[in-house]
Amino acid sequence: MDTLKTKEQFNELINQGKVIFVFSADWCPDCRVIEPFYPEIIKAFPEYTFMMVDRDEFIDVCQAHDVFGIPSFIAFDNGKEIGRFVSKDRKTKEEIIQFIQGLSA
Repeated sequence: MDTLKTKEQFNELINQGKVIFVFSADWCPDCRVIEPFYPEIIKAFPEYTFMMVDRDEFIDVCQAHDVFGIPSFIAFDNGKEIGRFVSKDRKTKEEIIQFIQGLSA
């Protein structure tokens, strides 16, 4: 999974097809727990571009999109937000998969 480099990149990606932003931070233990599952999840959903967003580096992006807990996920399809899995709670692999499957429902 690529890591977001600039706020401009974030704004461009929102409008380029289906993208899921994964908000995380190096110090977040709940984020580290689910990290090993990302390759499998990414492979299962090839129609999406996945982009890691460092919460500390892009706090303004987090605030603009009401992301106050990590790990969190926000999905866009050609500029329109189609779903969010945002909470302060630890997420499981199964919950993440259910969230993504629900995006196309």
